[in-house]
Amino acid sequence: MLLADSMWHDMFYLALPVAEKILRSIVVYVFLILGVRLAGKRQLAQLNAFDLVVLLTLSNTVQNAIIGDDNSVTGGLVGAATLLLVNYVVVWYLYGHQKLDHLIEGDADVLISGGKIRRDRLRKELITESELEAAARRQGFGSLQDVDQAILEPGGTISLVARKPAPDEMRHGEIVMRLEEVLNEVRKLTTPPPKSQPA
Repeated sequence: MLLADSMWHDMFYLALPVAEKILRSIVVYVFLILGVRLAGKRQLAQLNAFDLVVLLTLSNTVQNAIIGDDNSVTGGLVGAATLLLVNYVVVWYLYGHQKLDHLIEGDADVLISGGKIRRDRLRKELITESELEAAARRQGFGSLQDVDQAILEPGGTISLVARKPAPDEMRHGEIVMRLEEVLNEVRKLTTPPPKSQPA
């Protein structure tokens, strides 16, 4: 009985005051928002293994800042609930304040424009051409030559727009299709009809 009481006590007894748990969570939330914003959109895109390792170790590093000396279930739930609530309030507030949202989220960055790769923008965002090609393949493009426009969105995703064929290419395709139709008609006209079998 004493062991069961000790287990329940250890699980749910808060070693820190609730106000401190809430304040710790808010401070870490604000720091992470600012840190990710300053680190750039690439951190959100998780384009390579290095970025993924940074994100995973970052979450583990700030865990102790949130929980402090408290390993209780109650402490974890208070911290998690605080993070979820703060995030909801921030998103709700930014929804009504577009200028502030734009300041925090940042601008989209055009990486390919008119089919031409903007290497200066890739360099600014620290995205290699091979990483951009991998993003294009994930979205069903054969190569970057099939892409008219690539935009790195503020949320870290890369949006790709397919190239439309040039007017000359479209005209060429139509001419080839019409020639095929004419050839089929000529074949029908020049092919002798099958001889009827005598009864």
